[in-house]
Amino acid sequence: MAAKPKSVVIVGVLSLAIAAFASYSLFTYLKGQEARVKSAVATSKVVVAAQDIPIGNAINITQVKEIDWPQGTAPQGSFQSTDQVVSRVTLDRFAAGEPILDSKLVPKEGQKGILTYRIPEGHRAMTVRVDDVAGVAGFIMPGNKVDVVLTTRQVANQQPISKIVIQNVPILATGQIIEQKKDEKPVVVPTVTMDVVPEDAEKLAIASTQGTLQLVLRRAGDADFAKTSGATVVKVIKSSSFQGEPSPAPKAAPGRKIHARKAAPPVKEAKAEKKPADSGYGVEVWKSGKKTTEFFRGEQE
Repeated sequence: MAAKPKSVVIVGVLSLAIAAFASYSLFTYLKGQEARVKSAVATSKVVVAAQDIPIGNAINITQVKEIDWPQGTAPQGSFQSTDQVVSRVTLDRFAAGEPILDSKLVPKEGQKGILTYRIPEGHRAMTVRVDDVAGVAGFIMPGNKVDVVLTTRQVANQQPISKIVIQNVPILATGQIIEQKKDEKPVVVPTVTMDVVPEDAEKLAIASTQGTLQLVLRRAGDADFAKTSGATVVKVIKSSSFQGEPSPAPKAAPGRKIHARKAAPPVKEAKAEKKPADSGYGVEVWKSGKKTTEFFRGEQE
């Protein structure tokens, strides 16, 4: 009876030893597999936006974070430490999770202001003043594209004319200036800064002194150039329906037909019956077997 408890202890010890060995072997295998995966896909740190960052914003530490990025595929101009981007000013908007790139930040030793860095190479930024209507009632925002329409008078006959002078112009910024004319109160005038090439800057400069400028907002993605000859009062009137043009035929309602109404036949005038002339009295006369009638007019009353 004393041998049985001893055999149970031995079996228990052997079971624990086997379990410990199996656990250690599995742990060693998993660590080896993890090392193989890490060696196969090496990563490095890349700084990304932790939240949406607006344009013109000085980046703070809460807006960025470091994440693991497959080594060798990191975007050009990216950063590895958040300390490298803190206090840098953004030239463009960053979405959450987007890598922070040096090309979208104002240079550390650059000029003040971000507009000068947003102008494409070979282009110019030009500001013109507009009113609320000409500025599409405030719906024009940076990034939109517009056409510029000039309304002025023709040189030959001084008649009004409107013409598109430049098309598909990107808007860089919108703002306001305070303007005061002689003996008048100061007024706030909306302004629009556009991205133009030098040739268009010359057109815009002369156009702004010759009449009224109107901005026409373009649909997103529309880059087609319209060919127009300009609009004059004569053209506008001729193209309208004021020239006595016949009115279009009425359209029938759905499921209903329009029947043409037949014209009534012309009324014939009744002819007055002709009465025989008053021939008087007739008398039958027989001569040589032949019958004749002699008429005698009666006396008129």
